[in-house]
Amino acid sequence: MSIPIFKLLDGHTIPQLAFGTGTALYQQNVTQPVLAAIKAAYTHIDGAQVYGNEDSVGDAIVQSGVPREQLFVTTKVVKLGEGETIPESLKGSLKKLKTDYVDLFLIHSPTGFEAPGRLEEVWKGMEEVKDAGLAKSIGVSNFRIKDFERVLKIAKYKPVVNQIELHPYVYKQLLPLLKFQSEHGILTESFGGLTPVTKKTDGPVTPVLSELANKLGGTETQVLMKWLEQKGIIAVTTTRTAARLQEYLDVYKLPNLSEADIKAIDDAGAKLHSRHFARHMDEL
Repeated sequence: MSIPIFKLLDGHTIPQLAFGTGTALYQQNVTQPVLAAIKAAYTHIDGAQVYGNEDSVGDAIVQSGVPREQLFVTTKVVKLGEGETIPESLKGSLKKLKTDYVDLFLIHSPTGFEAPGRLEEVWKGMEEVKDAGLAKSIGVSNFRIKDFERVLKIAKYKPVVNQIELHPYVYKQLLPLLKFQSEHGILTESFGGLTPVTKKTDGPVTPVLSELANKLGGTETQVLMKWLEQKGIIAVTTTRTAARLQEYLDVYKLPNLSEADIKAIDDAGAKLHSRHFARHMDEL
């Protein structure tokens, strides 16, 4: 079974599974990991300026031989230099990525643009790169409801996604944000989605995942990824191993979780709040 494709509110589409180039690959040459991912059938590559490896992402894209239009490439802006504009920032990324456009360009975090009027100004710059064809779609990352409210007041184009830390141990806290996004047609992308099997392995979700993995004939990791998929969430994850790349792809061969299974994960996750990134997101 192939990776599901979700439709964005601007009419473009996005693969539900992305190969991420941050976290364990932060500030490293990612040519070989990205090449391996593309060879394994990943078409969605998630990057960012702050990861410090856009050059090697670009090398992998070129070396893969896959036509550019068959790939979905994301990058993000976290800050601007003195006097720098959003279009100038993105053009710098495009040069490193060795491409004429990205499929998705995100504001990495609102925290660097919180001065009065600044976030609004930056969003207008995001709209400029969309109009210029430098980014097919534009969105945000680590946005709270109050950040959205600022942008939506002046937006010509709504953000199409919000990429946030999302797993069972923050899901309950994020429900108001997820509801707000749903009402505006904004999709959610998850990073850190495997936290219960990577960073918080002794939490209340662990026995639930173990039971459901046995039931589905998969792994605990695959159960978590199935949970994200069935909630309509785009999953960004990464690895250096071929076996793990295949494990992620095999998620789509497994049967769906039942409503009771999903509720069991939700209920277990609600017993513990554990966040590892973007602490400002606790201020929803």
